[in-house]
Amino acid sequence: MAITISGDSPNLTSASLTTPTLTSPTFAGTPSGSIITSMTAQASTSGTSIDFTSIPSWVKRITVMFNGVSTSSTSLQLIQIGSGSVSSSGYTSLGSAGYNTSQFLVSSSTAGFVIYNNQAAAVLSGSIVLSLISSNTWVCSAVLSNTAGVTPAMYSTSGNSPALGGALDRVRITTVNGTDTFDAGTINILYE
Repeated sequence: MAITISGDSPNLTSASLTTPTLTSPTFAGTPSGSIITSMTAQASTSGTSIDFTSIPSWVKRITVMFNGVSTSSTSLQLIQIGSGSVSSSGYTSLGSAGYNTSQFLVSSSTAGFVIYNNQAAAVLSGSIVLSLISSNTWVCSAVLSNTAGVTPAMYSTSGNSPALGGALDRVRITTVNGTDTFDAGTINILYE
């Protein structure tokens, strides 16, 4: 037996379905559950920035993934976010690099979520998680490793963004000086 429901506001009263099968259902509105969407991975082999745009307004968490990413020189990497355009000020961010159990290097930034990697020979792999905390303000937490076998071996990042003028719709990966180029790896994001 097949049941057809149509109209904008279908209503079933005291209905009971045993092992129903949904064929090609469509849902309107904002998703209420956790739907993880992967964007298209981008080669980080050239250019001074990698941009991901057209992120839906309902997104509450973004994971930026690095796979074998390196740059041409020693400028620290930044993650910047925006609504309509990229915000390049107002962040409170701290990045650290662990050389061994007794030595850590630390850098702060107001221009983006900073990744303390000051070696052109470093090859970064790992994830940066951005989470919406309130009123278009995002927080960041990250752990990346240097897979090239040169020190430092591990990087961490944390901080918060300025309140954006609207819902986040873009993420940019760049460097502090804005002129060092990417020369290896891939970067992608997941959003939910």
